[in-house]
Amino acid sequence: MWTGIPLTRLHTEESERLLHMEEALHERVIGQDEAISTLARAVRRARAGLKDPRRPIGTFIFLGPTGVGKTLLARALAEFMFGSEDALIKIDMSEFMERHTVSRLVGAPPGYIGYEEGGQLTEAVRRKPYSVILLDEIEKAHPEAFNILLQIMEDGNLTDAKGRRVDFRNTILIMTSNIGAELIQREGSLGFAVAEDPNKKIQVDYQTMKDKLLSQLKQTFRPEFLNRIDAVIVFHPLTPEHVRQIVDLELKRIRKQLAEQQISLEVTDAAKDLLAKRGYDRQFGARPLRRIIQNLIEDPLAEAILAGRFKPGSTVVVDVRDDLLTIEPAEALSTVS
Repeated sequence: MWTGIPLTRLHTEESERLLHMEEALHERVIGQDEAISTLARAVRRARAGLKDPRRPIGTFIFLGPTGVGKTLLARALAEFMFGSEDALIKIDMSEFMERHTVSRLVGAPPGYIGYEEGGQLTEAVRRKPYSVILLDEIEKAHPEAFNILLQIMEDGNLTDAKGRRVDFRNTILIMTSNIGAELIQREGSLGFAVAEDPNKKIQVDYQTMKDKLLSQLKQTFRPEFLNRIDAVIVFHPLTPEHVRQIVDLELKRIRKQLAEQQISLEVTDAAKDLLAKRGYDRQFGARPLRRIIQNLIEDPLAEAILAGRFKPGSTVVVDVRDDLLTIEPAEALSTVS
């Protein structure tokens, strides 16, 4: 936990941890080297005392295709910086499309419904002054909301409806945007497409994609807003190799859960390939993958464990037969062979 530690008294182990921040984030987020290194550099500058002390630790906009790890990176950053994913404050900015709804960020005025509840943003930060703030779909918010964000980025504080000053200097502000999503989905328009050969990576003209997204961003947001952003980070589309690595991450989680019941899990390469193929969708990225793993592995496993097929000390083998996943005890397979 870093909360409450002055910049001038950073311990050696914490400084060492900061220097290896990229490795820690890569354990959770696959295939986004540029995003992770940009974040890490900004955090290191802030923790070394090389940022304006009145401003938040960092302010970022995340752009890119759906399902490539934007929200996951925010969660991983919250855990790395502040010790827990609970340090993530997530707000859906599509709830603030109308002018009269914007006041809910700092609290309703006296005499209005919700005055006692405090502001949705200010109250969350008042309770968690050390946090990562994730503002989802920022482009959908009413222009008045950007005046509030400008104040945070410039002054590092907000005054809520009750007159309390809320400090944002120890927060990291991340805004995600779906700007350019229709361009990304349009085949070839951003210079990348799925190759005919499934063994080849998705061919990405990343710079072309980035330039077009940044151009659209400048048409959407005011210059004074964009000039206060520390970095606009464009996420890469995932390749089949990345999806396979995400499969390994998900299986690692299941192995850990099974180990608590003294059950081992072995998954063949063929099974991993099948999960990666079915779990990736060009439009939604890797989002369907967890659901596929839940349906094809976790649900059958749960039923088998409850039925007594897998007991402590046993090994579960996941393989492919006739293009379908099979889940069998290792003992049964050795008997058959």
